[in-house]
Amino acid sequence: MEKKTTHLRIVPHLDTSPNSLVFDVIERDLHDDTVLKIGRFTDRFHNLDRITFRSKVVSRGHAEIFIENDQFYIRDTRSSSGTFVNRARLSPPNNESKPFLLHHGDVIQLGVDYQGGIEEIYRCVKMRIEINQTKMNQLPSSLNSFKSLRNLTAKDEDEIDECCICLYAIAPFQALFVAPCSHSFHFKCCYPLLQNYPGFTCPLCRSYADLNANVIQMLKGSQPSSSSSPPTGTVIENFHANKVDNIHVHMDSLILPDDV
Repeated sequence: MEKKTTHLRIVPHLDTSPNSLVFDVIERDLHDDTVLKIGRFTDRFHNLDRITFRSKVVSRGHAEIFIENDQFYIRDTRSSSGTFVNRARLSPPNNESKPFLLHHGDVIQLGVDYQGGIEEIYRCVKMRIEINQTKMNQLPSSLNSFKSLRNLTAKDEDEIDECCICLYAIAPFQALFVAPCSHSFHFKCCYPLLQNYPGFTCPLCRSYADLNANVIQMLKGSQPSSSSSPPTGTVIENFHANKVDNIHVHMDSLILPDDV
């Protein structure tokens, strides 16, 4: 009998502080018998059942995530600096906690910032849990947003988009920022949210994105197989990833072509 798998996505939780620890997005497909161990990075451990962070406030064996009866749980495994779920500490120092039920969107914090330490290795780890979420379901809306910006100058007055932060119109000759989740902002409005670059959290949908991620791989991976038909209403029908293979956007040298 084939084991049921559940997709777990762990992203940095970026709060208002510009000193949040930014790490690569972690994705795992877990079974009921999988235990995902969490701890401090060492050269001795290299396997998919272990997640490590380069932080001195994280214990080598800090916590573990596991599935039981199709539900995710986390347990503190006697860490010294503590494991927090939605700001609530699971157990006293050096004590193992009871399993705590996790839900989609919960925020986990490993340890606390070391007072006086200004280097990144002295920061706690804050992460958000996403269960059975993938980036592929955002692709159609992202492509629609891309096409919308390409036709910005040709839009009728009734079709003008608004900045999702200040709610004023998005118009030509303005510096714009389009998040991977497809929400659009004036660059000056979203600039304070880019202090943890390359990590970015949308202020509307709270989705996390790595602004340095390889978008080409995501687009190529989204192409439907020849044996299956695309879903109704898709906007990917004539889109091919090789059309954007050579596109690189740099925040400090963005130039819009004349035909946009």
